[in-house]
Amino acid sequence: MSPILHTLTHRLEQLPVQERKLAESILQAPGEVLHLGIRELSERCGVSPATVTRFCKSLHFKGYPDFKMKLAAELPRSNSDGETSYQDIVAGNSLSRIVEAIEANHTASIADTTRLLDFGKLEQAIAWLSATSRIDLYGMATSSIVAQDFYQKLIRIGKNSTAFADSHMQITSASSLGPGDVAFAVSYSGETQETIAALRCAQEQGAKTLSLTSFGNNTLAGIADIALFSSSLEEGMRRGDMASRIAQLHIIDILFTGMVSADFDKYIPRLEGSYQQVSKLKKQPGATEDEHTYFEQP
Repeated sequence: MSPILHTLTHRLEQLPVQERKLAESILQAPGEVLHLGIRELSERCGVSPATVTRFCKSLHFKGYPDFKMKLAAELPRSNSDGETSYQDIVAGNSLSRIVEAIEANHTASIADTTRLLDFGKLEQAIAWLSATSRIDLYGMATSSIVAQDFYQKLIRIGKNSTAFADSHMQITSASSLGPGDVAFAVSYSGETQETIAALRCAQEQGAKTLSLTSFGNNTLAGIADIALFSSSLEEGMRRGDMASRIAQLHIIDILFTGMVSADFDKYIPRLEGSYQQVSKLKKQPGATEDEHTYFEQP
């Protein structure tokens, strides 16, 4: 099932009555929706065109045309049963089968996430991150790894940034932000209360706010000025958030590369400078193997 259909299925009971009619109709025949105009769909479901538009925007699409375009891009990835081939951990798998399954999961998560990208929001997020003098990054548990990855990238190009995984430090730092600063919160579920509290606090101080969550309606995406999404298909305790983490890192790499590309002459010398300094460090006597390994990549 595509990320969009997956979200509709799991949020069906939470939707208002009129929007639920739309969701049910879309889930029953998603391919047919692609050939319907907004008036045709609204008449089929017995709702107004305004309800269709409101429904699409509640799912963070620009409108009905944008919804259809994103849905059309996802449907070819479904197999004959309508299910995307994410694979869970099972007992007794051979190592070769495990490697194949992990590769398939990661590849699918990146492809599904790419199909959800809103280039307008990405461009605005990159512009904010490039222009600001301070960036706070918030994330708990697995999401803190994603925030930490972005921090390590940003620090290499001279951006004043800190990643916070402690809830008290998140709030403390957020309370000192101001207009022009950026707070970026990461949460796969979008319902991590500590991260939500930190982003709200940053917003109250006048900072610009970004979120990165799984696709769909969630609290964190709802309060952020710009909401970015990764694929929402991975479920089950046995997967350990593997594919979802890869999908979020995919977005981080896009943001970072976009920042560097947009201001190439400014950031490339900083990247080269940090690489040269680290190269000197790893050549010093007494450097451990771990240090050599860590600093191997430019």
